[in-house]
Amino acid sequence: MNFIKTLKPIVLFAALISIATSLQADVMDEVEHGYADNNGVKIHYATVGEGPLVVMVHGFPDYWYSWRHQMEGLRDNFKVVAIDQRGYNLSGQPAAESAYAMGNLIGDIAAVIRHFGVEKANIVGHDWGGIVSWQFAFARPEMVENLVILNLPHPNGMARELANNQEQQENSGYARAFIAGKSTDPDIFFGLPMNPQTLSGWVSDPLAREKYVEAFGRSNFDGMLAYYKQNYPRSGSSSTAPAAPRLNMPVLVFHGLKDTALHSDGLNNTWDWIDADTTIVTAPESGHFVQQDAAELVTSTLKWWLMARQ
Repeated sequence: MNFIKTLKPIVLFAALISIATSLQADVMDEVEHGYADNNGVKIHYATVGEGPLVVMVHGFPDYWYSWRHQMEGLRDNFKVVAIDQRGYNLSGQPAAESAYAMGNLIGDIAAVIRHFGVEKANIVGHDWGGIVSWQFAFARPEMVENLVILNLPHPNGMARELANNQEQQENSGYARAFIAGKSTDPDIFFGLPMNPQTLSGWVSDPLAREKYVEAFGRSNFDGMLAYYKQNYPRSGSSSTAPAAPRLNMPVLVFHGLKDTALHSDGLNNTWDWIDADTTIVTAPESGHFVQQDAAELVTSTLKWWLMARQ
């Protein structure tokens, strides 16, 4: 009997079992949950790992679970905290539209950082989380170690494209509909009603989609729209970018080039508004949710980039 020939299939089978087990593992079963408080509004978070603090901020329509791949990839070196923004899932859902103004959203991030007893954190934001993260870095730079943005151009670039780029203006039509409409309108969400099923329609993984349906069933649709009503930049005739404060912390930007909402032209000149090293990574085959569409690229690059700056 050839022991080596017999051993090889056994080893291969064991390796396949190990890989399958790891693929089936879900960070949702391993996170610890908690709440930070911002003037009476509870901000829910899920956390794994130990080390320097990384705060992850989701966009629309989403919740903390959007970061599951990155949480798994960073947990051995960082304390990763993924929040539910106010209005979403398990976080507080104030009724007043003004409660979703940018100052309050910035305050939520500050409250989470203070909750963990540190002075600053690495901030990672996607979509509306990207808007909040940019604005947090402008308003509270002393609390930002490194800034990571996914599929949300610098506000200067966004304003320029809204003023001059017809494709971006057309792409932003959905936002104008959100600003003008109500969550109860029958066709408010890209011609569909706004409910947990339609909001989770973009999620390709059927098991993950079930979790999204549950999370959106706990969410406040009026609160989601209030982000747009209170904060979305309006298109205008001026081609001059607004004067945003310059940033002095390192910035990493990811952008899925198949995003149909936010044009990649908005990335141009990002480096002109930042006084620290700026890294831009594009994913040609990924859409708006690049952290899921290109999970391996985002996770491995994010881990390398953050570790190089600790």
